[in-house]
Amino acid sequence: MRGLFLAVFALLIVAGDSGRYAPQLIANALSVLQLPQVNDDLVGVAKTPNDETSSLSHSPASQTTEALALLWLASKQGSEAAQSALLMQFEKAQEEQFAPQTGIEESTATYYLEKLVNLENADAAWLLYQILGEEGASQRFMRLAALGDVAEAQLAFAMSTESPEKREKWLIRAASQDYLPAQAALADWYLLHGQQALAKPLLAATATLDMQSAFKYARLLWDEGEYSKAKEHFKFAAKKGHLQAKKALEATGLYTPFSESQAIKLADSFNWESKADCLQRIQPFATSLATIMRAHSLYQSFENDERLKGLSICLAPPIWLKADVLRCNPDFNNTGVLGCNITPLASIAKKRKFSHAVVVEEQGKANVQNGVMYLDISDAYSVFVHELAHFAGFADEYPIGKGMAKRMCDENDISDFSPPNLIVDSEFWYAPYATVNNWLDIDPATIIARAKTCTVLGKNSYKPSRRITFMEHHDSGVIPPLYLVLWQQQLERQNVQRPISMNFFQAFHNSGNQKEAAHWLAEYEAFTGSKG
Repeated sequence: MRGLFLAVFALLIVAGDSGRYAPQLIANALSVLQLPQVNDDLVGVAKTPNDETSSLSHSPASQTTEALALLWLASKQGSEAAQSALLMQFEKAQEEQFAPQTGIEESTATYYLEKLVNLENADAAWLLYQILGEEGASQRFMRLAALGDVAEAQLAFAMSTESPEKREKWLIRAASQDYLPAQAALADWYLLHGQQALAKPLLAATATLDMQSAFKYARLLWDEGEYSKAKEHFKFAAKKGHLQAKKALEATGLYTPFSESQAIKLADSFNWESKADCLQRIQPFATSLATIMRAHSLYQSFENDERLKGLSICLAPPIWLKADVLRCNPDFNNTGVLGCNITPLASIAKKRKFSHAVVVEEQGKANVQNGVMYLDISDAYSVFVHELAHFAGFADEYPIGKGMAKRMCDENDISDFSPPNLIVDSEFWYAPYATVNNWLDIDPATIIARAKTCTVLGKNSYKPSRRITFMEHHDSGVIPPLYLVLWQQQLERQNVQRPISMNFFQAFHNSGNQKEAAHWLAEYEAFTGSKG
């Protein structure tokens, strides 16, 4: 507050000079501040202290305060040079965090900056916003700076508004000034709204300066088929330390997008027999650069997962299909979950002989439909493991939907599902009783604990562990030893599984292709050892 008091006092002292010629006031102030002249208007004006400056206090801090007052008097007269000189002092003081040697306290700076704001000085508004911080500053300061074409303020103002129209407007204004952060932010905005054509020139402008922009630009180029140019930008981003760019280079070095006919020819190249006990043969598929990167990451994580080494599950390297091979939708057939028309995979399955498939798409809710798992690029490896257990018939241990609960949580109907990790109350004990007996046969010390599966119906359900397992929270990472034993048992009971052949049978039957439907029904019966 002492600085503010001195500033006001200095104004009172020099108020008599308010009618002086503005360049002279500036020259007098600069001679004390030892600043160079900031405008050609000052040329020829004496810089030797005259009566005004000689009357100033000999204290350096006081001289600085009184010099600022002189600059303000000139600013009031409309001198842009005086306003620039004031701003120069305050910017320097801010950079030095208003250290005592600057002779300017924060309160003094904010006092004069607010006065400059009242003169509609946009740069002063932006500096004041920076000094006071987001909580202490007024939105008016930021908006005024934005209106004054301060690119930094325009970007900050754009990001502070909840209005999509205003955000885009101010991003465009800031980006038009060749302000790199604004161009990158506007490109992100366009990408978020699916306007790749508008994002591309912005990313092209920033790709050689910013690794994130380089990566995004490379993604666009790849999607447009400019593979060699895309790889150049991936390499640039990777050298700058961009992790996803490194993964993109790895994926594009290992995989190539194939048409359906090319994928059929590729299908013979993988030998399941090289892996022991492949009771589930799982083939991942991807349909874009982003999804092949995710599919490859899942494949690597599975291969390195020591927890699952004892299970008779074989996972093949992913196949990268061209975008037009599969027709997928985040709300497939109005189900609210991710799904695809998987019939194009049937010819590949005939060659490669996989029993289950994983399809990785850009977006959608993860789920398992018979022998097909659907994931999107945001799904972690823990989600994959959770869904993998569904392939073997495990039930969710979090509250399930009402429709499924009516069947799963009924003491009679649950036997149709026979989940290895779930039982419900029955009139005399638990159901299915065979499941309980199996738990106790494996480990007589098994603790039967409440599960949340049937909560929606207000019914009790139980699991063989007190812990929160990966079937309740996939990211907990907890797979109790008993669950691994149950998992292997399920793999060996192929009649309780639903391989992809059932999915193919249903798809071809519904489309009227009874010849293919009959083929896949026979495949299903051979896999499960069932008839009809």
